[in-house]
Amino acid sequence: MKSLILIMVGTALVNNVVLNQFLGICSFLGVSKQMKASASLGGAVIFVITIASAVASLLYTYVLAPLGLDFMKTIVFILVIAALVQIVEMFLKKKAPAVYQALGIFLPLITTNCAVLGVALTNVQNEYNFIESVAAGLGTAVGFTIAIVLLAGIRSRINEADLPAPLRGAPVVLIAAALMSIAFMGFSSLMF
Repeated sequence: MKSLILIMVGTALVNNVVLNQFLGICSFLGVSKQMKASASLGGAVIFVITIASAVASLLYTYVLAPLGLDFMKTIVFILVIAALVQIVEMFLKKKAPAVYQALGIFLPLITTNCAVLGVALTNVQNEYNFIESVAAGLGTAVGFTIAIVLLAGIRSRINEADLPAPLRGAPVVLIAAALMSIAFMGFSSLMF
């Protein structure tokens, strides 16, 4: 149990997929303009990464590795992720059309979000078993959600600030993300 908690805390805070590994930057910067859209995307990412980690682990352990098809893992994982995103998209379109509209183009972009694929490949590389893969996936997704919601909160405050013209827009957002990354480095002492 202790190792699972360490994996989850490590992937969420210490090795944050956005702020430490710099994966998923596109949706991180694009969707973080609004708090509701950020939280909604975070929820969708939690679902997709957690389920993708579980399915990818099972497929790799029981199909790809035994058959000597390790080289197919990237393609298989991309197909699994694409299928899961389609399921989430259909669900949101039917059950939460406002959230579906708020996420716009960024919902289908979860398919190409390198963070989702990165987690599945990292789990294989680290030789995690099924439970560890799910824990790493959940921790990574929660870390992504924490980062994007925090940035959305910061951006809402930045929009109210009186900034010099050269800093408005993308420059101040990138500075804020860099400072968040530095702040998250402080969590590295938790793991030792």
